[in-house]
Amino acid sequence: MLLLTEIPEVSEVPEEVSEEIPEKVSEKVPEKVPEKIAQRKVIVYKSRVDPTIVKLTAEKMKNKLFVKFGFSKPRPEEIRVVSVDKYYEPYILVDANYSVDYYKKKVYTLGIDSETEEVRILGEKFKPETEVSPTGESRKVIKLEAEECLFYKDRAYIILDKTGREISPDEVPSAPSEDHPQKILKEFGKKAGKVKISPQKEIEMVKARIVKRPLDVDKVENELFQISEHAVIYSPIYEITFRNVKTGEEKSIRIDGVTAKIVS
Repeated sequence: MLLLTEIPEVSEVPEEVSEEIPEKVSEKVPEKVPEKIAQRKVIVYKSRVDPTIVKLTAEKMKNKLFVKFGFSKPRPEEIRVVSVDKYYEPYILVDANYSVDYYKKKVYTLGIDSETEEVRILGEKFKPETEVSPTGESRKVIKLEAEECLFYKDRAYIILDKTGREISPDEVPSAPSEDHPQKILKEFGKKAGKVKISPQKEIEMVKARIVKRPLDVDKVENELFQISEHAVIYSPIYEITFRNVKTGEEKSIRIDGVTAKIVS
């Protein structure tokens, strides 16, 4: 009989191998995951483009708006500015993380000397088994059931438009924010776009994407779903409407109030 307080090194036997004990785990979002959710805040970007620059940009584009069949262009004096309006387009930003410390079961197979009849580890007795390799060779082994501690994490950084459709972060410019966003939105009233998706729906969307436990989870030690940043960003847009005085036809062009780029 062999008594052990630590697992010994055994010479001239195959190396330790291990096998996982299969565990059925649902792939659905687990229920009752601890959460830490930041309150959704409102950010209003400052306009970084002078209105004069906006008008100059629009003037360069106005004749192209009324081109017909690729060659018929109106005279510049026939196209006049009807209005220049400023409004705010909302976007939703959600930055979320999911992490879980967990245990999974594993069986370690240790080769022992052929003469050994019993192994004792930390007071627990283990009877050797005979294992036959694919080549037909046999050896004595003991099998230890254990739990391994692992860590898994995932992150999602998403931008949504006002309808809840995900868009590329590149579509939203960066700019300094106004000191009193609610005051600005109140002043613009209906010219500040309305978000058509609820904060809870936004949370559920990102949660469904990243809160997924690994398939080999046996026991959860610590778990957390966290939204570190949640905001509605209002970005300024200038809309210039032109009229062809000869035909009465009107067309508009939108210019980003942060980058001065033509939006549409």
